[in-house]
Amino acid sequence: MRAVTLRAPTQTRTWLLVALSALLVALVLFMEELKPLFERVFPDLRSPLYDRESFLQLTLDHLLLVLVSSIISVSVGVGAGLFVTRRNGREFEPLVSSLAAIGQTFPPAAVLAIVVPLAGFGFIPTIVALTLYGLLPVVQNTIAGLGTVPATTLEAAKGTGMSRSQVLFRVELPLAMRVIIAGVRVSVIINIGTATIGSTVGAQSLGTPIIAGLVGNNIAYVIQGAVLVGLLAIVTDLFFERLERRFSVGD
Repeated sequence: MRAVTLRAPTQTRTWLLVALSALLVALVLFMEELKPLFERVFPDLRSPLYDRESFLQLTLDHLLLVLVSSIISVSVGVGAGLFVTRRNGREFEPLVSSLAAIGQTFPPAAVLAIVVPLAGFGFIPTIVALTLYGLLPVVQNTIAGLGTVPATTLEAAKGTGMSRSQVLFRVELPLAMRVIIAGVRVSVIINIGTATIGSTVGAQSLGTPIIAGLVGNNIAYVIQGAVLVGLLAIVTDLFFERLERRFSVGD
């Protein structure tokens, strides 16, 4: 009876993931087919469908921004978390946590304003802003996840003759992985939404039609970009939820 109770929500979420993924792909590939619909809903708009770039290209550009920034955030965040949980790095934990917190509380627009004069417009300043913004949850969850590993388990692993690296990769990281993935999940979702601001400094993304709509007072453009960003975030969140479940104790 317990197995049936657990399986039903899982199956529901699986179908939801599949359905929303299909809807996202359909909108990305065939948004122009909805032009008659937008013309009816917004009859006063001269151009109700954003067509300066294809939504496929904008989505790919958006994903590239999120992917590159997330790889950097995860690499630096997990590395920092590992460092401050080792014997030689524990004294630096308050400093690392504070720096990561500052990175997220510092407004992305302010980061862009600082980096643009140094690196120019477009891709690089957006990556810098997203990387800083996505660090905190990765650092915090890496520290928290490694901190949940029971000391008795570590002592037992060392008692079997494992080296420090073997204990880390065979015991600590597998046990902490679900918490770490939860941090990565939050970081990636944050970056999916925040990446739209890169369009204010010339980076192509799903924020491009949103910014164009805000500047041109075209609500249809804003809706088109926002719906795709929202769907992308939800699909990604559901995917990470399934990934987390794989590392659940007892699964």
